[in-house]
Amino acid sequence: MSQGRNRRVVIVGAGCFGLSTAYHLLKRVFPAPDAASTDLNKIVRSSYADIYYTRLAREAISAWKNTEDWGDTYHEYCNVWSVLLSSTYENDVALGARIEYLAGPEAVRKVFPPSVSISVPEHARGYLNRDGGWAYASQGISRMMDKVIALGGKIVPGKPVEELTKNNGTTTGVRCQDGSVLEADLVVLSAGSWTASAFPELSLQEQCLATGQCVAMLQLTPEEGDMYRDCPVYLNFHTGFYMFPPNHENIIKLAIHDGGYTQFIKNAKSDSLVSTPRTILSHGADGLRIPKTSLQKLRAELAQVYPELAKKPTAGTRLCRYTDAPDENWVIGYSPDDPGLFLATAGGGHAYKFLPVLGRLVADGIEGMLPSETARKFAVSRSHRTKDAAVEPEIRCHPPEELAEDQLCGPEDLLPTAAGPA
Repeated sequence: MSQGRNRRVVIVGAGCFGLSTAYHLLKRVFPAPDAASTDLNKIVRSSYADIYYTRLAREAISAWKNTEDWGDTYHEYCNVWSVLLSSTYENDVALGARIEYLAGPEAVRKVFPPSVSISVPEHARGYLNRDGGWAYASQGISRMMDKVIALGGKIVPGKPVEELTKNNGTTTGVRCQDGSVLEADLVVLSAGSWTASAFPELSLQEQCLATGQCVAMLQLTPEEGDMYRDCPVYLNFHTGFYMFPPNHENIIKLAIHDGGYTQFIKNAKSDSLVSTPRTILSHGADGLRIPKTSLQKLRAELAQVYPELAKKPTAGTRLCRYTDAPDENWVIGYSPDDPGLFLATAGGGHAYKFLPVLGRLVADGIEGMLPSETARKFAVSRSHRTKDAAVEPEIRCHPPEELAEDQLCGPEDLLPTAAGPA
């Protein structure tokens, strides 16, 4: 597609899909403007039931280790996976990951610093992956943004897109809320959880379902931070609970990777009900609250790993925004009825770790260079099978719940005595 190298490309959205796509297109001499998104930290793992993602994750981990590109964004910590899934374990082993099987509670206990009080049940088992860790999410996004600018990309923050502009059914650019129009030969839609609600005319509610996943934070003292600093990243494949060691601000992030929550509201641009993100931007500080039952579950899960930390108050909560496809594969491909529109979205909560390499898949898709099997895997119009036994964690098979605003946590629920185990 040599003629495509002169195309004007507008990318709507600047999460991992948008920025990584801009970077890889610019390396191929494409121009592209977009905006920004951030988070606290993200797990970087190669443990997947689908070996395609295991291979790609190991490639991404190798890229993360390049400190010239990423500085100290990536931290190689041991990742402990509780409740062994044979497919994830076998895939890691098959591709040469440094794996240690943890056959029982004694083996699990040895993974943690001896000074840390942990709860290890008699049936505990899992495995240790020494080829993973975690990344400072906002720092990674910032560095990728710098790469885009260095290659000549133009970033246009704070300029919401109102609609796609079209000519005879083909997208020709975007119209922004201030009335300005950005013309393009190709628009790449990477709007994350806002994809379906911002562009309801595309009918993407099934392929790009906006869900909210519950996250909580604990504020440790400097002494506690030093005590827990060398603990591994922990993920329970059965319950979906995961947590990080404390960051440089002594904050521990804990979350549950499950079906999440939807909030269907009538879309302003259509008569349809579309699951729409509820965030600090749309609802102020109230947009950070999570359901009481989820906060209680987070604390109960925490108590089963670190009983002493479960006695501390919760410092804050938020709903982490996912964009879920029914089969958990990403959506990367041209709109079936519009050669001027390309979709790169539906990260499903597991796209960030691929930030260094994800955009290459999108750039290959734009240029028609994706292997046919890969193109079918991510096609916009693919047959979306439902989640099955290959999905991990297993709890992701559960359908999302509708968010009930009258059941969201308040300040009193952040205290350990109000949230269950102490």
